[in-house]
Amino acid sequence: MTLDLNLIRQQFPSLDRPAVFLDNPGGTQIAKTSLDRITRYLLECNANHEGLFETSRKSDEILYAAHAAMADFLNASRPEEIIFGNNMTTLSLHMSRSLARTLNPGDEIVVTRMDHDANISPWMLIAEDRGCKLTWVDFDVEDGTLKVDEFAKAMERKPKIAAFGYASNALGTINPVRKLTKMAKEAGALVYIDAVQYAPHGPIDVQDIGCDFLVCSSYKFFGPHAGALYGRHDLLDELKAYKVRPATNELPGKFETGTQNHEGIAGVLGALEYFEWLGIQFGGKQAEGWKETGFSGRRLVFKQAMSAVRAYEFELSRALIEAVQSVPGTHIHGLTDMKRLDERVPTVSFTLEGRHPAEVAEKLGDAGFYVWDGHYYALAVVERLGLLDTGGMVRVGAAHYNTLDEVSRFRDALAKIAAG
Repeated sequence: MTLDLNLIRQQFPSLDRPAVFLDNPGGTQIAKTSLDRITRYLLECNANHEGLFETSRKSDEILYAAHAAMADFLNASRPEEIIFGNNMTTLSLHMSRSLARTLNPGDEIVVTRMDHDANISPWMLIAEDRGCKLTWVDFDVEDGTLKVDEFAKAMERKPKIAAFGYASNALGTINPVRKLTKMAKEAGALVYIDAVQYAPHGPIDVQDIGCDFLVCSSYKFFGPHAGALYGRHDLLDELKAYKVRPATNELPGKFETGTQNHEGIAGVLGALEYFEWLGIQFGGKQAEGWKETGFSGRRLVFKQAMSAVRAYEFELSRALIEAVQSVPGTHIHGLTDMKRLDERVPTVSFTLEGRHPAEVAEKLGDAGFYVWDGHYYALAVVERLGLLDTGGMVRVGAAHYNTLDEVSRFRDALAKIAAG
C-alpha cells in the first residue's frame, strides 16, 4: 500500500498552515502522538526518578517504555543499551570523554569530511587531549560519496576508533555503513555512527550493522528535542561514566547523568508510537520480506514503517533533484544519478549562480518555503567543496509528509527567484 498523504498529514498539527516545510534535515515537525505524550506526562506523572509514590512510579514506567521502544526501533539487544540525552552532539561529547580513557598517545582516530561536526569535533578534542592522531577520509566532490578505498587504507593503520555518518546532512548521501563497519571491526576499531540524518528515512538495525555505538535525535524523526544513543552492552558496562557519586552504576542510568528531560523522553516514545501506526497502516507490503529475516512484533512493524517511508521518498528525491535542475544557474552538490537514488535521502543542497545562498533562502522563506542555507554544521563538507567563504549552499530536505505538489510549487518559486 502506498502512503496516504492526506491521512499522514493529519497526524502533524503544525502542517495545518500555508507554509511548506523543506527544512526537515534541521528538524522535522512533531507528530500528534509525540505531542500528546509530552502533555500527558507533564499533567499526569511529572516527577523525578525512583520516588516511592504514584507519579514517580508512573514516570519511571514511561521512561522504561521509551527505552524499550527505542531498542526495538534500532533492533538493539536490550533496552539497557539505549541512553537518552539532550541531543546527538551532547551525547557524543559525553561518550567521547569516556572513550578517551581507553586511548594512549599515538593511537589513531578516523573521521570523515562528509560528517556533521558533532561526529568530528568530539574526536578532535580527545585526540588533542590524549595525544592521538586524527586521520581524515575524504569524499568525491563530484558525486558526494565517501572514498571507500581511502577508508580501507586508513583501516590498515589499525585505528582505535572509526567515526562516520549513516547519511550526510549536507549532501544526502547514504554511506555503506555495514561495509564500513566490517572493515573497521576487522582492523580492531570501535565504530561510532551518526544516524541523525538517516533515522527518519529508513530502517536501522544496529545488530546487523555490527557497530558499537549509534546516535540519533528525535527532533529529526518527528519528536521533541531529545537524543538517543545505542551502545553495545558490554562496552557501556565496562566504560567509566563521568557522573556524580550517588548516581547509579546500572545501565542505562550510569550514562544518563543528572535529571533527564522526562517529558522529552515521553515525546520520543510518542514519536515511535507514530511509526508503529505508520507501519500498521501502510507497511503491509513490506512485511513478508522482514519476517523472513526473523523480525516479529513491534520490531517488525517498525521495519515495515521505515520501508514504506523509504519507498515513497524515492519519489521525493527524484522530484527534488528534477525541480532544482530545471532552474537555470543551479548546481546540485551530491548524487543526481536517478539510477542511484537508493544511495541518498531526499536532502538536496545546491548553489544558484550569482545569488548568495542566504538571499535565496530568505526569498524562498518569504514565499512560504522553509529551507536552510549555510553549512548546517557540516563544516568539513562545505570547506571541502570550497563554498564556506561564499555562504555555503541552499538545502532543501523533504520528509514523508511532504507532497509532490509541494515540490512542484517549490520549483516554481525557485524559478521566479532565479529569474529575478
